[in-house]
Amino acid sequence: MNSALSDILILDLSRILAGPYATMVLGDLGARVIKIEQPGSGDDTRRWGPPFTANGESAYFFSANRNKESVTVDLKTAAGRQVILDLVAKADVLIENFKVDTLDGLGLGYSSLHEINPGLIYCALTGYGQTGPYRQRPGYDTAIQAQSGLMSITGPADTADGPGEPYKVGVAAVDVTTGLHAAIAILAALHHRQATGEGQFIDIALFDVQLSWLINVASAYLVSGEPPKRYGNAHASIVPYQVMATADGWLMLAVGNDLQFAALCQVLHCTELAQDPHFATNPARVAQRTTLIPLLEARFRQQPTSFWLEQLVAAKVPCSPVNDIPTALADPQTIARRMVQVVEHPVTGPIPLLGPVPKMSATPAQIRSAPPLLGEHTEAVLCELLGYDQAKIQALRTDKVI
Repeated sequence: MNSALSDILILDLSRILAGPYATMVLGDLGARVIKIEQPGSGDDTRRWGPPFTANGESAYFFSANRNKESVTVDLKTAAGRQVILDLVAKADVLIENFKVDTLDGLGLGYSSLHEINPGLIYCALTGYGQTGPYRQRPGYDTAIQAQSGLMSITGPADTADGPGEPYKVGVAAVDVTTGLHAAIAILAALHHRQATGEGQFIDIALFDVQLSWLINVASAYLVSGEPPKRYGNAHASIVPYQVMATADGWLMLAVGNDLQFAALCQVLHCTELAQDPHFATNPARVAQRTTLIPLLEARFRQQPTSFWLEQLVAAKVPCSPVNDIPTALADPQTIARRMVQVVEHPVTGPIPLLGPVPKMSATPAQIRSAPPLLGEHTEAVLCELLGYDQAKIQALRTDKVI
């Protein structure tokens, strides 16, 4: 089966989530990813849990490390750094998320590696980037969520008493989105290199990424000068666009235009609301949300969620159930899209993983291998890729370099 990036070799010196997520995406697309880990400990997420499998493997580590080969190398040793330099000579991409200047101090920064391999694409992920007053600060997902303003608009709606406690997003959204931006930038750099032969340095900051996906909320402030409010599960600019309580639970209503609002009113048997100039247009509904929403809620509370979902879907009104995670992962759409796949792990046996997102006709994204054991591929990579003989590999083991 063809893979879009089967000719690309990536050295992954990153840990935790943003970098590993980026290389997992590229690995799903066919790139060969060699994950460099510290001997004895490896990626921090190998110890993040519970849950762990019966063999002690971390579910967190599983989430971002499929389609990779694990090679253990101690970067603090000269011999370990030489292993990296030998691998760099053959690599297309290197990705790392050390603090700013750390790898420069080890002779593994971009300027040094560019001399060895001018076509190398070097992607550095940091909390705040290579420039600016915070460049030396470590970056963590929740800290960035807080500093970027995201937590100020996440959580229960503001009340007359003012804003309540700020909330973080339930997953490490900044890390995941940073990984996607990194993968996009690497693909663009590979395209540029194909045309010019030139490698380049890519500087990606979690802080920049989070600011970028404030998107319409940031734009609203920049245009109006009005600080954004917190709307809970409602929307600042679209009404009705929020969670609605039903007779037995909740549903998410996402009415995006006036025709959909008219269809909603038809389902709710309140067509007079769609004809009322106070509610007929979205700007009017936004202005009158405190009047309109209670009228709609009273209708929704008369029937169970399943009833309303059936009626609304038939009327082509955007809506969805509010699922928990087990229900979402067992959803027929999840199964049809193969978004949960089972792969064989060398010690744990069959393990379920989230499947790749892209569905590509000519070069499908695929899970080729389970997340690796720590150092599982060290000897194979050093022999096959670098031509090290058994005596040299044993010497590196004896000196605890690998």
